[in-house]
Amino acid sequence: MEPELIVIGGGLAGSEAAWQAAQRGVRVALYEMRPRRFTPAHTTPWLAEIICSNSLGSDERENASGLLKAELRRLGSLLMACADRTAVPAGKALAVDRELFARCVTEHIERHPLITVIREEVTEIPDRPCIIASGPLTSDALAAAIQRLTGQEYLYFYDAISPIVAADSIDMSICFRGSRYGRGQDPEGDYLNCPMTKEEYEAFVEALIQAETIELRDFEKEDPRFFEACLPIEVLARRGRDALAYGPLRPTGLIDPRTGRMPYAVVQLRRDNRAGTMYSMVGFQTNLKWPEQRRVFRMIPGLQNAEFLRYGQMHRNTYINAPALLEPTMQFRGRPDLFFAGQITGAEGYVGNIATGLVAGVNAARLLRGKPPLVFPVTTMIGALCDYLARADPRDFQPMKANFGLLPPLERPVRDKRARALAYARRALSDLERFWTESGEAEHAVLPPSEAAS
Repeated sequence: MEPELIVIGGGLAGSEAAWQAAQRGVRVALYEMRPRRFTPAHTTPWLAEIICSNSLGSDERENASGLLKAELRRLGSLLMACADRTAVPAGKALAVDRELFARCVTEHIERHPLITVIREEVTEIPDRPCIIASGPLTSDALAAAIQRLTGQEYLYFYDAISPIVAADSIDMSICFRGSRYGRGQDPEGDYLNCPMTKEEYEAFVEALIQAETIELRDFEKEDPRFFEACLPIEVLARRGRDALAYGPLRPTGLIDPRTGRMPYAVVQLRRDNRAGTMYSMVGFQTNLKWPEQRRVFRMIPGLQNAEFLRYGQMHRNTYINAPALLEPTMQFRGRPDLFFAGQITGAEGYVGNIATGLVAGVNAARLLRGKPPLVFPVTTMIGALCDYLARADPRDFQPMKANFGLLPPLERPVRDKRARALAYARRALSDLERFWTESGEAEHAVLPPSEAAS
């Protein structure tokens, strides 16, 4: 039978969108160009491959990302179920074994009786109900088609991914396990910490500033826009000699057991897979040339013999000017059967991508079943994020992660920051529960976490 809905892109947003629509009885064709054609950043054929970091951010409800995850779990998100099932220790954050996570999502999508996965590149926008979730590395042909549709130039910025090192190449006579202030799931600490003296830190920063980076292409040099929340480590270092010591290398809350004192600076490594054989360098997104990464990063105490399983790299992220084009339902203005989802909308962060995919998938199914699309309450994090994408000022639109600043003020102001965040969370989850029940969508539940992986 012919599919009722086309979903373009098998990343986080596209996979969630396809699942949500299929759970509502819609026949879906999910197009993913890998492995026929890879992006500069992807390396596997799995759906929902994540590349920049294995962390989905804080899981605490007093954190905006944690609240968004709580909302997605209530809404029946497949990807959150798979993430919970494939989690690895990361303190109070939710981090996953990336391969197990992608396999989990792929197996559920491919086994769904109403989803057909088609491994082909889409170069034109279909003239039938469609969700475009092609991601920040949209192919040139599809990007050109979207540009023809929108009638405007793309915005763009550059994102960088962190290196990964082999666990058995880390010198544990220098590094120590620990989480800041002793917080974390593992009694010994969820992170490996590479301590630095003042002299070691200063030598490292100098080498980092002087290291060679990969040359940008001519058009990139004219306007290289770095996303502030994911700056390459060398760019941050050039902002001031102490920028790293007060940023990703801050030693606060960590005591070196060899000295009994807080180090001058600390490079943290986070487990990247469940087996604990790979560790990613926290906050070390970089555009250094690969030989330079080996030379400079091996100056870090404990990494002098590091084996790099993946080098950092910088890649293009492309997104549309969403406020000029989209409704908070994720529908394209002027064509209600066309939806956008994921990072191409300007939603930043893995969880934000999943959220927009869920909204697009639910609303595409409602459209096909003759129901009005849902606009989620702006008091919820998912609703506030979609509202921002649709209603921000298009003249200076920038990608946005979930944050409490998107939410409307509380009726009664709360001075304490943590108490205020918890009040936001209580209001959001209460409003979401009422909205979701009244919408009639609550019956479309995903598999429980205990069954959400093979």
